[in-house]
Amino acid sequence: MADQSTQSITVEAPPPAVMAVIADFPAYPQWVAAAKTVEVLETGPGGRARRVHFVLDAGAVKDDYVLEYDWDGDRRVSWHLVTGQMQKRQEGSYTLVPTPAGGTEVVYAITIDLSIPMLGMIKRKAEKVILDTALKELKKRVEG
Repeated sequence: MADQSTQSITVEAPPPAVMAVIADFPAYPQWVAAAKTVEVLETGPGGRARRVHFVLDAGAVKDDYVLEYDWDGDRRVSWHLVTGQMQKRQEGSYTLVPTPAGGTEVVYAITIDLSIPMLGMIKRKAEKVILDTALKELKKRVEG
């Protein structure tokens, strides 16, 4: 049974600016260190990506997978794994909450099940690193 990992960060930009960066998949290799290739395979009714193919190389972890996205305006985006090599399940979301100061609290939640067995302690540490890195890279990209 997979556990969900959740982490948040405050970004000094309004939700639409944050969601625009999240939705710009072709630009991911410019700011997501592990993203080698990111390709939109299909767009949905609102023009945002519905299916996206990723090739990741994070040193010890390499994967090639497709995610399907569901958008709720500039408030929330969620996704689930369609196909993957290393993963048998991935469900995640970004929830964007406006702050009184005009920024955005970004809440990132993810659940990953790998095809290969991994000790729970190592898996939780890996998820924490994934969340922490993703949020810091997102903050840097939006604010930069």
